[in-house]
Amino acid sequence: MKITTKDTICALATPPGQGAIAVIRLSGKDTFIIAAKIFRDKNGKLKDFSKMKSHTLHFGILYDGEQAIDEVLVSLFKSPHSYTAEDTIEISCHGSIYIQQQLLQLLVKNGARTAQPGEFTLRAFLNGKMDLSQAEAVADLIATQDEAIHRIALQQLRGGFSSEIKVLRESLINFAALVELELDFAEEDVEFANRVQLKNLVSELQNKVSTLLESFNRGNVLKNGIPVVIAGKPNVGKSTLLNALLNEERAIVSEIAGTTRDVIEDELVIDGYRFRFLDTAGIRHTEDVIEKIGVERTMEQIVKASIIIYMEDGSKVNPELLITERGAIASQLLPSQHLITVINKEDLIDAKQKSQYNNVLFISAKKQIGLHELKTALLEQVKLTTATGNDNLVINARHASALNESNKELLKI
Repeated sequence: MKITTKDTICALATPPGQGAIAVIRLSGKDTFIIAAKIFRDKNGKLKDFSKMKSHTLHFGILYDGEQAIDEVLVSLFKSPHSYTAEDTIEISCHGSIYIQQQLLQLLVKNGARTAQPGEFTLRAFLNGKMDLSQAEAVADLIATQDEAIHRIALQQLRGGFSSEIKVLRESLINFAALVELELDFAEEDVEFANRVQLKNLVSELQNKVSTLLESFNRGNVLKNGIPVVIAGKPNVGKSTLLNALLNEERAIVSEIAGTTRDVIEDELVIDGYRFRFLDTAGIRHTEDVIEKIGVERTMEQIVKASIIIYMEDGSKVNPELLITERGAIASQLLPSQHLITVINKEDLIDAKQKSQYNNVLFISAKKQIGLHELKTALLEQVKLTTATGNDNLVINARHASALNESNKELLKI
C-alpha cells in the first residue's frame, strides 16, 4: 500500500489488549472534522474542535449516529504543535477490546484510514518534527528493557547524536567548499586554505568518526544484552550459580558430572544493565558424543561472550593448576573480553587456603554467598567496556554502516 500524508490516519497508541484505559490517536488534515461528527459534550452538544485552543482536554461521549459508544477524554493538539506536526487528537477511552474496535471502526467510517506501523513517527519525520536518527530512536526507546539503553535512546531522541553528526557535516561542507574554491581559481595560483589546517581538520574528522564507529560495538552489546558465559569443569556449580543469580530453578542441578549438555540462557538486569547469562557444558575431554557437542558449543559461546565467569570447585581446586588454566583461557580472549575467576563452595575453604589465590572471587552458589560481590565485578567490567564520557553511543546498525562509509571516504583524502 502506498503511504500518503494527505490521509487522516488513526490507530491505537497503547498496546493492543484489555486494560483500564486505551488511547487512540487521530492525525491529519480532517482530524477536527471527523471528531466533530462523533463527539458530544456532557450536555449533548456537538463541538467544533477547530475553534478550541491547542493542548486542551475535553470530556464527552462518542456517538455512532444516535448510539453512544463510550465516555472519553479528548486531548487536542493543533498543527504544528503536535507529535506529527498535523492536527491531532488523542482519545482516552475505556480499555475494553470491544470499545477499542468500535471506536476505530467509527473513525474509519467517518473518513479516517488505519495507520500503517510507525506511520505517526514517519509523518513527524516528513513534517520536520524530528530527523531520521531521532525517529529511529523512538523505536529503540519503545523497545528498551533496561536503564542503559533507555538513557542512550532518550539522549538520541533529544538530538544528542544528531548534534554530533551536524557538527561533522558542517566541517565536511566547509572543507569541500575550500577545496572547490581553490579548484575554481587554480590558474590564478591563489591559496584560500592553509594545507596544514586542512590536514588537521581531516585528521580530527577521521578520529571523531572512528570513535563513533568504535562505540557501536559497545552500544550493540548494551542493546542486545551483555553476554556472560559461565564456564568451567563439570560439576563445579555452574548451573547452581545460574539458578542463584536468577533466583529460580532455571537449570537442572545434579551431582552427576556432565548433566548440562546444551547452552541454557536467561536474562537479568543488574543496576540498569541487562545481562544474558549462559550456563554451558563442563569443559573436559569426553568420549560421549552428545557431551562432546556440548563442550564444543561452550567454546563457541566463550568466543562470542563479553564476560567469561570461569568457575572452580573450592574443594578440589589446585592454586598452581588454576593459574595455568586461567592463563590458557585469558590468552585466547580478545582485548574487549573480560575474565572473572570464581571459586565456588567457599565454605569448604579456610582463610589460609584463600590467601594462596590472587584476583579470585570466593562464592557459595548453593548458600548464595558472595553473589553481591560477583554482580559488582560484572558491573565494573561493563562500565569499563562501555565508558565513553557521554551517552552518544551508536546503537543503530544503519548509523554504523553510514559512518563506516564516511570513514572510508575520509581515508582517501
